[in-house]
Amino acid sequence: MASGGGVTKKEIGGNHDVLRFGVNDSVKGDLAPLHPVQASVHKEAKFWADKKRFGADAIYGSAFNIRKDLDAQILSKFQRPPGALPSSMLGYEALTGSLDDFGFEDYLNLPQDSDSFRAPDMHHGMEVRLGLSKGPICPSFN
Repeated sequence: MASGGGVTKKEIGGNHDVLRFGVNDSVKGDLAPLHPVQASVHKEAKFWADKKRFGADAIYGSAFNIRKDLDAQILSKFQRPPGALPSSMLGYEALTGSLDDFGFEDYLNLPQDSDSFRAPDMHHGMEVRLGLSKGPICPSFN
């Protein structure tokens, strides 16, 4: 899965900003059911993840799964400061096994290939991350 810069949080009761959050990203969009194919893909992925977890629990004991969950929590929160190189989450992808998955989002619509790409401002990005400034971390990555 692709990981980008920061995530802009929606304010409850605020106006819906279509340019920042997208057309379908609203309360109605959050409550709408997934596409049937997408729902079946998620259901199958959850089934196999539960099956792997049960097998690891039977073979290695419950401490293995607890350790794996703690490692996943730690590795999912690690991010590189905003700048020229985006965070890759390599450790998390290696732990979850998603390094072998190569989806269309890995090679299509890369922001670096865009004509309107602007290099991120590292200082502004850190100010946004620390809560000193408002707005997206980088104008190119919403």
